[in-house]
This record gives sequence, structure tokens and C-alpha cells, in this order.
Amino acid sequence: MKSIITLPATSGALAFDGEPSGVELDAIEQEMPLILAEVELLDAQIKTLDRPAVKLDERRIRRARNRVVAARRDLANRVGVVRAGGAA
Repeated sequence: MKSIITLPATSGALAFDGEPSGVELDAIEQEMPLILAEVELLDAQIKTLDRPAVKLDERRIRRARNRVVAARRDLANRVGVVRAGGAA
């Protein structure tokens, strides 16, 4: 039977410490308004799971959906500006 020997990482690029990099943290920071809007929508939808939706619930869900769409639009516009600026 052959034994498998693990070798230590010899390159810094191969080592993974389990923490997000600065670039990944910046990307999360940019997406945070969208993440929060999606959480708000999910909360509004969860509230209606165990009972019938009333007008107030429907309004809350509609407004949360509008916030998600606006956050996606803002994120897409922001990413588009960064990409266009970088290409020029």
C-alpha cells in the first residue's frame, strides 16, 4: 500500500489562511446595500408564511422588492463606472 504524503505550501500564493482578502472585503462592502435590501425582502416574505397576507404585508413586500431593484441598479451603475474608468 502506498502512503500519501502532504507537502507544505512552498508559495505564498498557495497558502490559504481562511480570511478574505482586502479585495474580497471591498467587494462585500460595495454589495452591502444590496445584501441588506435582499434580507429585508426575505424578512417581509417570511412574515407572511404562516398567515394570509394582508394589504400591509403586500405593501411591505412590494416596497422591499423596489429597494432590491434600486440597490441592484445602483450597484450595476457603480460597477459600470469603475469598469469604464479602468478601460479608458
